[in-house]
Amino acid sequence: MGRSTLRGMRGAIAAGHPLTAEAGARVLRGGGNAVDACIAAAFASWVCESPLTGPGGGGFMLLHDAASGRTRLLDFFVAVPLDAAGSGELLELAVDFDGDTQQQFRTGAAAVGVPGTALGLEEAHRSAGSVPWDELVAPAARLAREGVELTPAQGYLHRILDGLLRHSPEGDAMYGPGRAVVAGERFTVPELGETLERIGADGAGVLYHGELARRIVEHVRGGGGALSLDDLAGYRVVRRRPLASHYRGHELRTNPPPSSGGLLVALGLRSLGDSEPGPEAVAAAMEAQDAVRGPAFVRALHRGAAAGRILSGTTHISVVDGRGDAASLSASLGSGSGVVVPGTGIHLNNMLGEADLTEHARPGERLTSMMAPSLVLRDGRPRLVLGSAGSARLRGAILQVVANVVARGMGVEAGVDAPRVHVEEGIAHCEDPAAADLLERAGYPVVRFRRRNLYFGGVSAVELLADGTLAAAGDPRRGGAGVVVS
Repeated sequence: MGRSTLRGMRGAIAAGHPLTAEAGARVLRGGGNAVDACIAAAFASWVCESPLTGPGGGGFMLLHDAASGRTRLLDFFVAVPLDAAGSGELLELAVDFDGDTQQQFRTGAAAVGVPGTALGLEEAHRSAGSVPWDELVAPAARLAREGVELTPAQGYLHRILDGLLRHSPEGDAMYGPGRAVVAGERFTVPELGETLERIGADGAGVLYHGELARRIVEHVRGGGGALSLDDLAGYRVVRRRPLASHYRGHELRTNPPPSSGGLLVALGLRSLGDSEPGPEAVAAAMEAQDAVRGPAFVRALHRGAAAGRILSGTTHISVVDGRGDAASLSASLGSGSGVVVPGTGIHLNNMLGEADLTEHARPGERLTSMMAPSLVLRDGRPRLVLGSAGSARLRGAILQVVANVVARGMGVEAGVDAPRVHVEEGIAHCEDPAAADLLERAGYPVVRFRRRNLYFGGVSAVELLADGTLAAAGDPRRGGAGVVVS
């Protein structure tokens, strides 16, 4: 990806919050490229989507260079501490999705893995950025100090994750105090603003070496966690070749092993093949995904790393610019651990709290993930850039949006908004009553959702049509937004 010399750059961005998307769109308007826009949006998301993402998490970014046709994947996901066996007790908490279903989470300092998000963004900037690093960080620092008004979607998220976010005194101070922040109220994190300013001035390394790293480690170890200064100092971003697959004359490029998400999306699309992607065909594709997730699949992905149900608290950003360069970023804190380093605004992940994830994971090893930042190409040119939040549901969310756009010919906005199903362990979860009826007649036990719900993921997708038209869609289930820059 070359350096931008334009005064403005055409492009499109979709993200999990309007201000996240606008931060990236502002960079495109100023002449930055897709990677610049994605980085600026990512920093803004640390404030606007604080329960989901931040410097204490991990993620993946897919980078596509239109000139060469090359796509590469930066893996900066969470790693297992070297002394993971020395971790203390985990805290068990439940999250209720408005009474429709419930999910158990394990958290606390003992669940904190080695974070990588800040180093990953820095590596992406080093590889393909054109706007100075500090200029990409500064708007997020201002947002953190000035605060953001919680949208209804973010208010809902704060409410259902309240037990996770505020279980510690530091979490309560950041996400309270005393009660959850509600929609319409202003959420400020001035201490995170100060941390962002340090990252902007001195680089992401301030989190991995020196005084700030010591504060992170002391807080985690004081709570019974295993994170060490050696873990932080030794963390490295890994470059990987994307997994490639084909669907209806298009090429999918996505997150490769040792992560499982991209492989499962590719498997689901292969199962769909040329069939009409109706509820029964989608359910069968999801059963094909589910069927492979046994011990042999786990061993094949990564020696000892598991592919379990993880990452409820993920967010995603998709960007394409006028040259056809693209960036697809998925990042996560896990489920919003509420483990906050005092005086820094740094909210840490709880990735080690997932039993399926950690059962076979080895000390020092990169964890596997369901996250699947993806790119769909037609004739070698980006057609769709997308990814999703949503734990085990995200692979099905991506599958259905790709099928909606490629097979059904929907625009990206309609494709993201369309009702979804999720089939796991033989049970069909449905947003659409008609699909629920159909699958029930086909013999599935059915869980019916009364409305669109963030349980079914949070897809952010941008589309580049053959005539050059751009479109963007953030998932309404999570209050997402899309912006097209002309």
